[in-house]
Amino acid sequence: MNEYIPAQYAMRLTVGEHAPLHIRRIVRSFLREWRMPELSDAVELGVTELLANVVRHVPDRRCALLLLRQRTGVRVEVTDGSDELPRMPDTLDTETENGRGLLLLDAMADKWGVSLWSGGGKTVWFECGADAVTLE
Repeated sequence: MNEYIPAQYAMRLTVGEHAPLHIRRIVRSFLREWRMPELSDAVELGVTELLANVVRHVPDRRCALLLLRQRTGVRVEVTDGSDELPRMPDTLDTETENGRGLLLLDAMADKWGVSLWSGGGKTVWFECGADAVTLE
């Protein structure tokens, strides 16, 4: 008997200190079920960076996470209520630990972007491709 595996996973959360660890486990589980385990490192890193940005830049730390299986890979979206757009640093200070998130996202994702919503808030998203994905 074939078990139904949903093509998406969505959740709303208030990001706390341990949230990225739990979300990474969820992401890894879905990628394994979707037969895309080779994407785990990149997607987990991307999710961690987007959630870290919510912690740093969204006062109430609330967001929604959407993980979508696509024919050629995975799309991840993190939506929050802040209108503050993420931006790449002009220069990178090698002494600081902050400011590398978007650089990492840009390096590991096939593409990424931001959508602003007319009622307020934004969605930051990224996509990672998989080799020879077979959807049932």
